[in-house]
Parts: sequence; structure tokens; C-alpha cells
Amino acid sequence: MTVKYGKFELPTNIKIEEASKTNTYARIIAEAFERGFGHTVGNALRRIMLTALEAPALISVKIEGVPHEYTAVEGIIEDMTHIVLNFKGTLLRKLPLEENRDTRGPKLISKTIDITQDMLDSNGGQVAVTFKDLMGESDFEIVNPDHHLFTVTQPMKKRVDLKVAIGRGYVPSERHDVQDKVVDEIVIDSAFSPVRLVNYFVENTRVGQDTDYDRLILDVTTDGRVTPQEALTFATQIGVLHLGVFDTLKFQELSYDDDELESDTDRDELLAKLALRINEIELSVRSTNCLAQANIDTIAELVIMPEPEMLKFRNFGKKSLNEIKAKLEDMGLHLGMDLARYGITRDNVRQIIDEYLQEKSGQEST
Repeated sequence: MTVKYGKFELPTNIKIEEASKTNTYARIIAEAFERGFGHTVGNALRRIMLTALEAPALISVKIEGVPHEYTAVEGIIEDMTHIVLNFKGTLLRKLPLEENRDTRGPKLISKTIDITQDMLDSNGGQVAVTFKDLMGESDFEIVNPDHHLFTVTQPMKKRVDLKVAIGRGYVPSERHDVQDKVVDEIVIDSAFSPVRLVNYFVENTRVGQDTDYDRLILDVTTDGRVTPQEALTFATQIGVLHLGVFDTLKFQELSYDDDELESDTDRDELLAKLALRINEIELSVRSTNCLAQANIDTIAELVIMPEPEMLKFRNFGKKSLNEIKAKLEDMGLHLGMDLARYGITRDNVRQIIDEYLQEKSGQEST
């Protein structure tokens, strides 16, 4: 038996704020949710991103001739305690793919550092060894290749062995199960979690005449081992996986009434916005001129255009695009809108808007 439920408002406009996006930060905006679901979804995604995502990290270090971490090393300025702390700050990126076998097990990376007197002389008597100097050829991408590890002050030739594993969360050294551990191998704490900070905010947004729906804003900051977009994608799938275990308790099926027609008032309100002329929404002179050259006269003609196509217009750049997107967002609109439900396509958009304006003009004159 299927139980009929009313329509749930779900986001149809999920976007990443391009102006502030970097390789390690993104602001993701999703609207509109039913009231209360912004907090429900936002908090769940935040907790999953902070605790459940995986990334590679060092689990052990072995430097030739160094018996343990509580010692000084001849010819190196830093002691081993300081060096181990530096190793903990190294960052590697690798996404283990399903089709590749044995991609999750610990990997041994060995490199011999050879510091000569000529190198010391040309660097003022000190040679800084960075993370990229020890990685050599490997399957991993180095996120912070110039990360400082230690400083050498005399000629030396030492072999350094690093073990890298993929995990999640923070794992102290005593909890690592290092296979084939050798003498003088120093097991270190590992911070596998690639997400550094997740903040979420919930604001009111408008759907039709109602203004108490939720707009969810997620600020995601990573350390570069995954991108913010990857973090959100992985967290979403992990959440679905865990909620899916309760599907065995599904005694009755739900169907949702998602075919409800919008009221005439809502339709008129949207068409009134779409019928506005470009010069009525207070854009900069440059953006207005660019749209005029592209033969775009009304908001309807603008919002029906896909974003990539906008950038093809002559003299139209990112600054103008961001200005237009911000203005449309204030109006509850966005680029690339599907207006087919109102009978509006790119072929007939001008005709539909002209007919709407004539109809409104006739109503006002009577």
C-alpha cells in the first residue's frame, strides 16, 4: 500500500559562489528547503564532512642511523621530536579508484638524501630539506611540496623511509597497526581528515508568497587533499548510505504530490519579474551595454540563457557575470532557468512576454 504525502519543497537552485571559490574553500548555497530542513541537512553534512572523509597521511618515518624520536641527529639543526612534528604537517592527495587493486594498503616510499659540501657552500652552510625532496616518484600528489622538514649543516647521505596509508579521522601513533614494522621505525600520529572547517547558516527564503522556507549556506574549508566540492559529494553519499540501512523497516511506501500547480498569483508575480526591461534593474553601464549588444532586452531573455553562453558575448567578463547573477539572486531568479512550465522557450520568449505585457496593459486600461 502506498501512502500519499503532500509535496516537499526541495532545492532546485544549488550553486557555488564563484567569486570566493578557491582550491580549498567554497561557499555552497542550496534553496529552498522546507522550514527546519536547512538545519537538519546542514548539521548532518557538517558532521559527516568533519569525521568521515578519508585521505592519505604518513603513519611512520625511518631515518637511517636514528634509533628513536627522542634524540638529536648530528649535522641536523632540529632534533627528532621537532622533525616528527614537521612530518605530521605533510599533505598528500590520492583518490583510490575502485578499478585499481591494492590501492588502500600502506605504501612504502624510500629516498636517499645526499647533501654535498658544494650544496652547503652555495646555500650559506645550511640546506633545507623539504617534503618534495623525500617523495621522489610515487602515486601520490604532494599538496605542500615546500613544507620544511629539517635543516642539514654538514655533508651527509641518509636513507629516509616513509609509510603512507589511507584512513579517516585522527589516529594516534599507539593505535596504528603497522605491518612489517622494522627496528628504528618511528610511528607517528596521523591526521587523515582532509576537512578543516565547515560552517553552515540557514536563512529565510521565498517560495511564492511564503517567506519562511530555508536557504542553506555551507562554508567548506579543506587542506587540499580533497576539494570542497569533493568533500560535499562524498559526505552526501555517506549520509545516504547510512540512512539506507533503515530501508528494511519500510512497512509502507510513500509517494509525494509533486505535481501541484502554482497559483495564478505566483505565476503573475514571476511573469512580472520576467517582463522587466534590462535597464530597469540598475545594472552597471558596462553590463547593460553588453546585454544590449547581445540583443537581450528583458529579464526573461536573460534568465533563459545558460551561464557558459553568457561568457561568449563580446566584452562580457566574469565581473559582469557575477554582477548579473547577484542581481538575479536578489530577485529570486537565476541564469539557465527552465521556463517550460510557463510555456516559455528561447524561441518564443519575446512573443510570450509581449503578450503578457499587452494583456496587463488591457487590464489596466479597463
